[in-house]
Amino acid sequence: MDFLNYAFMQRALLAAVLVGVTAPAVGIYLVQRRQALMGDGIGHVAMTGVGLGFLLTWSPVWMATAVSVLGAVLMELIRWYGRTRGDIALAMLFYGGMAGGVMFINLAPTGSNANLNSYLFGSLSTVSESDVTAICVLAAFVVLVTLGLRRHLFAVSQDEEFARVTGLPVRALNLLTAVTAAVTVTVAMRVVGLLLVSALMVVPVAAAQQLTRSFTATFAVAVAIGVTVTLGGTVTSYYQDVPPGATIVLLTIGAFIALTALAAPLSRRRARAAAAAQPAGDPAECTIPATREAGDGIGV
Repeated sequence: MDFLNYAFMQRALLAAVLVGVTAPAVGIYLVQRRQALMGDGIGHVAMTGVGLGFLLTWSPVWMATAVSVLGAVLMELIRWYGRTRGDIALAMLFYGGMAGGVMFINLAPTGSNANLNSYLFGSLSTVSESDVTAICVLAAFVVLVTLGLRRHLFAVSQDEEFARVTGLPVRALNLLTAVTAAVTVTVAMRVVGLLLVSALMVVPVAAAQQLTRSFTATFAVAVAIGVTVTLGGTVTSYYQDVPPGATIVLLTIGAFIALTALAAPLSRRRARAAAAAQPAGDPAECTIPATREAGDGIGV
């Protein structure tokens, strides 16, 4: 536990915990909406904000937040109105965001490729006190939205038409989800990196779905996995001198594989228990097939 004596590790561990909570908390809604790669696209756009931050000598974290929020809103507008050319517009937005970031950071007097790599792939030693402050504020916003509006966001993620019929402001909630995802990307970029943050938003949720059968349980297990892998990856990065972002993502994928292997026998056990509980006099057609039961076990 000697790493706790170093201020940079204390900051990195605090940032890792906040990332482990916020990324899956937003990712569960993106997975339900079948927008698992949205975080990756926002990460590309956020690169322009990082470059502008260096060019204008402002905080790269806050500048990336502003630019990624704008990019997320544009992505939602393109989804609404883009029609058949929407995918082309999104591609230009993503690639333009990455190219703009590279250009601005090279034009900045204090910018360099080393600065760029720390934002692309994460870096423990470069998490400053101002970064931690920004991450804490942004993480608080994400937690308040994802928990406070969880029923509304879940309803919209499951079925937009039904949510609209019930009177929910679907477009406003969609925009809020996109903005929250953008904020989460900037929260995670100092630890995981912009190119890998999408994995931490999606894979813990997919891993949790292997064992859970309700939204609340999936949310809790996904956050637990996120905190575990971010802390584990940060400590491993310190001792083994390996990139924190890549380490965290590999641990997350490892957790998904392990839980997937564990889910199969659990599903079979549930099916046998359901069959044993079936009264002997009931008609055979009333029995729930084992394949149906196994499939239900991985749903949110």
